[in-house]
Amino acid sequence: MFFGEILSLVVALSWTVTALFAEVGSKRIGSLPFNAIRMTLSLLFLALTLWLVMGAPYPRFADAGTWLWLLLSGVVGYVVGDYCLMQGYIIIGSRFGQLFMTLSAPTAALLGRLFIGEAMRPLAVVGMFVTLGGIALSVLSKQDPSADASSASRHAQWHLSLPPKGVFFAAMAGICQGAGLVLSKIGLQRYDDALAAQGITSDMVPDGALLSLPLSVSIPFASTMIRGTIGLVGFLLLLLLFSKEGPRQLRQALGDRKALRCAFFSMLFGPFVGVSLSLMATQYTATGIAQTIFALTPVLIIAPAAWLFHQRVTLREVLGAIVSVVGVCLFFI
Repeated sequence: MFFGEILSLVVALSWTVTALFAEVGSKRIGSLPFNAIRMTLSLLFLALTLWLVMGAPYPRFADAGTWLWLLLSGVVGYVVGDYCLMQGYIIIGSRFGQLFMTLSAPTAALLGRLFIGEAMRPLAVVGMFVTLGGIALSVLSKQDPSADASSASRHAQWHLSLPPKGVFFAAMAGICQGAGLVLSKIGLQRYDDALAAQGITSDMVPDGALLSLPLSVSIPFASTMIRGTIGLVGFLLLLLLFSKEGPRQLRQALGDRKALRCAFFSMLFGPFVGVSLSLMATQYTATGIAQTIFALTPVLIIAPAAWLFHQRVTLREVLGAIVSVVGVCLFFI
């Protein structure tokens, strides 16, 4: 009973853990080396998973159109999105970084309406403003005017309580995740079309698979591997071609055992355990309930981030995170 809901809570906790490890690792070795290492580990685990569930360590049955859309999704969601997310972690920390990830829901809703004709219910529109309001509540503070200010300017001024560069990167990460999700949906639909064109149904178990799981379970992992492939290529290109210190940074990163452990656990609890259990959770409970519980990460991360990184947490920031999560929940009611 409530198995799906429990799994969903475990997913939210897993994403909290991966964010904390990612903050530590990216601050130690930089966002590009950290992402390159984490993506390599993720692809190795995905290859093993596909070998078990599809009978081959690569995305079987995917046609050119599937690869195109999922590669585009990987560029937006992984290369740009994850780079911005790790930069955000470095500048403003994982707690605020995860708060801005709530922007993915309104972004996905807007782009889904524009590009694939998904309906937007009135509550979704309300949810957008509530989410934005929650973020604003967390990152804006009121500054009292100085005593020698002129009477015309003696009004409290609202200003960012975080570095603007960090806010930009974190906001871009949330927006890119939402855009990547829409592109992934298109790619998954193309994958289904490719299966149908080959006379394959989603309830079939591929020949040679070591685990008797239907393609409906394994296709999301195959899609993730396609996205991750371009993600790794993108990070390596950025690291090796556009940074003079790139090769040296990568060698140093590979010699940093603490950073490697952070990359491993960030990958394990994020792309591997988190994604796997999120897929399983939606099989045992309604998608809207699962997504609502998944969205608790910005709230769950407050206490461990404050404890681990000795951060001072204000009541305004806690309320802002809660309001932002409530806004995300409105998308799934």
